[in-house]
Amino acid sequence: MTFSDLPLCRTCGVQYDVSRANCPVCEDERQYVGWNGQQWTTLADLHAAGHRGRIEEEGPGVIGIGAEPAVAVGQRALLVRGKSGNILWDCVPYLDDDMVDQITALGGIDAIAISHPHFYGSMIEWSRAFDAPVYVHAADRAWLGRPDPAVRLWEGRTHELAAGLTLINLGLHFDGAAVLHWRDGAEGRGALLTGDTIMVSMDRRWTTFMYSFPNHIPERPRVIRQAMEALEPFAFERIYAAFWGRTVKIDGMGALRRSAERYMRFALDDR
Repeated sequence: MTFSDLPLCRTCGVQYDVSRANCPVCEDERQYVGWNGQQWTTLADLHAAGHRGRIEEEGPGVIGIGAEPAVAVGQRALLVRGKSGNILWDCVPYLDDDMVDQITALGGIDAIAISHPHFYGSMIEWSRAFDAPVYVHAADRAWLGRPDPAVRLWEGRTHELAAGLTLINLGLHFDGAAVLHWRDGAEGRGALLTGDTIMVSMDRRWTTFMYSFPNHIPERPRVIRQAMEALEPFAFERIYAAFWGRTVKIDGMGALRRSAERYMRFALDDR
């Protein structure tokens, strides 16, 4: 592949279609501008600096995809190898030929779905490498740094990507923030892929909810209640969050309910 020279923000990893002085994603109160000011890089620069792909199994039918050394936020994407096709959940800023070859050997990518703007990464580069559409909730359209015909804006509370693969808009973190429910995941017991719309805690029996993780702004209890109501129809055993190893492996829905109840107890201090 030809390494792009389009600007990538060093702090959040979002790629833009033109050179610019600022990164709107980082200037928002949920993110931050790097302490040394706004800085930019490119895919070509990252490759020249020695970054390489990291591709490892994260669970049954789920492949983690990231970079070493980590870039920007440091998230890893997840390739869901479903019966009805391969879905890339979230994106990372980095991509190179070796990653394309490895993922092609796994069956390629049929569609890309993004949880929220912090994980847009270089999603159009990924889209073009695999000729895959990119699904983004319409409520977050203003954050698109590189508009492209490959982007499919969806609306409403749910959108079925393929049989048994459903996007659910929860509104946590960002108005358009979504999770992906995989009915056949976890060997038929169901899996929920959350990015950090819902974050699996370091004690992986629990999750948490934040309006901003780096700036420590808690999520609004009203929005958490709405999100829990939206998830009630969906069964899942596992929860895969945004970073390597951040997985609730058993009783995912139970862990989520307990975590929401604990959050409300502390946030509202009313019981």
